[in-house]
Order: sequence, then C-alpha cells, then structure tokens
Amino acid sequence: MSGRDAILARIRARRLKSAPRPSPYSVPQSPGELVAQFAERARTVHAEVRLLHSVDEIATAVADLLRARNLPAIVHVPAQAPGLGGLTVLNTPPGPDDTALAIAPFAIAETGTLAYPAAADRPASWHFRAGFEIAVLRANDILPHLENVLARLKGALPHTVNLVSGPSRTGDIEQTLELGAHGPKALAILIVQE
Repeated sequence: MSGRDAILARIRARRLKSAPRPSPYSVPQSPGELVAQFAERARTVHAEVRLLHSVDEIATAVADLLRARNLPAIVHVPAQAPGLGGLTVLNTPPGPDDTALAIAPFAIAETGTLAYPAAADRPASWHFRAGFEIAVLRANDILPHLENVLARLKGALPHTVNLVSGPSRTGDIEQTLELGAHGPKALAILIVQE
C-alpha cells in the first residue's frame, strides 16, 4: 500500500458513520418573515438595522444616526433622495470621514445582503468611499435569494452589482478583524415598511 493509500484509509476509518443531518432550510414566505430574516442576518454582520413605518420617518432616523455618532448633519447622496429636511444634502462623492446615503434597490434575506446594481444615479464606487453608509430599503424589495435579485434584473445585468453585507472588514493584519478596511466602517439600514 502506498503512503497516499494509507493516509486515505486512515481518513476513511475516522469518518463519522451517522453524522446528524442539518435541519432543512425553510424559505420565508411572507414579507414580514423576509424582513425579520434579513434584519437578523444583517445585524449578525455588524449592521445597524432600524424599521420605519413610512418614508416620512427617514429624515428623523438619519438625524438620530448622525447624532449618535457625533457626526455633522450632512449626507452625500448620488441622486435625488427622499425628503431629508433639516439635513444638508450634497451630491458630491463622499470622503472617508463623510456619511453617504444610498437607496438600496434590493436586499437578500438569506444572507442579510444589500444588492446595488450600478446605474447613472447609483455609481458603483459610492459604497467604497464613505466612512459611514446609510442604506434606505423598502420592505417589499427584500427577496429570499440572490437568484431572485438576478431574476428581477431581467437578464439586463449592469456592469457592476455591489453586494454589501455589513461594514467593510478584513482579517489580513495579524488575523485581527478590522472594520473599514476597503469601505465604510459602519453601515446602518433603514427598512421602510410602507
């Protein structure tokens, strides 16, 4: 018997004969279940999630998020944003110390991921620039899986689809988790249930 065969025989001998089967994955059916699963998964990857009843609450929620982080009442938006009264809105690209607000066209409940297909009013680079990103998401745009998002794009894929799961992070340096490595150090998601 060769050395390779001996190693494989030892591995096969140690294999569990009756490993427990994982519980079946159940796909959330109702919009409420999708929102709950998305919020749970997004919080798991260090995103702050807030549920809002209507679009009228967005400005207040954004102001609260900025105040909690001792940030100025200034947000950078790539295009038209919902009413943000009381805040200074800039249409210039954000810098590393700025706050960016983006409308998320889709989200994936299975992984707690935001999906941003690039467009003229949603530049692909927007999600890598700011130190703090605030995403606004309609509850109806939370879909069960990535495949559902791709189906909604109807085969006309944009040049880029950014998938954002929590703030940017890396573990490359001394295997210590570092937030803000290649993008925002913090991510907040406002889910509008209207």
